[in-house]
Amino acid sequence: MLACSALLAGCAAPDGSTALRIDRSTQAVSQSSRVSFVVLHYTVADTPRSLEILSQRNVSSHYLITDDEPPRIYQLVDESRRAWHAGQSEWYGRSDLNASSIGVEIVNKGPVDDGWQAYSDSQIEALTTLLRDIVARHQIHDRNVVGHSDVAPQRKQDPGPAFPWKQLADAGLGRWYDEAKAGRIAARYREEGLPPAHVIQEKLRRAGYAAPYSGTLDAGTRRVLRAVQMHFRPARHDGEPDAETLAILDTLP
Repeated sequence: MLACSALLAGCAAPDGSTALRIDRSTQAVSQSSRVSFVVLHYTVADTPRSLEILSQRNVSSHYLITDDEPPRIYQLVDESRRAWHAGQSEWYGRSDLNASSIGVEIVNKGPVDDGWQAYSDSQIEALTTLLRDIVARHQIHDRNVVGHSDVAPQRKQDPGPAFPWKQLADAGLGRWYDEAKAGRIAARYREEGLPPAHVIQEKLRRAGYAAPYSGTLDAGTRRVLRAVQMHFRPARHDGEPDAETLAILDTLP
């Protein structure tokens, strides 16, 4: 107690208050970023409404990419702080992803009358530049660049099937499957038939998804399958298990 009192007394500020002196000249080599994931979203709302919601309501994200030309990137929450964007979520057994992720919202309407709104080339270009920086600084693994629907498939469908995941993967951001190998495996499934539901659920869990353990193709399992399809096979995302979807799961890195 005496030593502590002496330390505090020796650190008195000009106004007479005490302050603890901390020496930061030596840094440990055994450390890493607290950020392990990037979660991508669409806003549904336009830019003014999105800014208002994400800055004034009970939801937030670290970044917002507008639909202006060229897009503007807003940082709404410092990366050292927790943004409220993922909600109840899970990926590879990790839950509460708000605590360990960076959230990026993109202004996009999502589902529209004739399908899904496309993302502009300039939005994806801005996102690619932003992600390169985030992924490099935090050393985020490819498989941990995900959509909201990947980490919360029972509740969410953003960034939706119009989002160009393969374009990002081709730019070195996010994972993709071995297409040639998947084609061969899909042919085998078509010939031999699909495995039972509990095997499909295990494949989903191995790929990172929070799949049910029911052993049946229940509604929850179909929602997870739909999330996989929206990410990797957006041409058909009905949640039905098929040879192509299972082959994709088998060849994901």
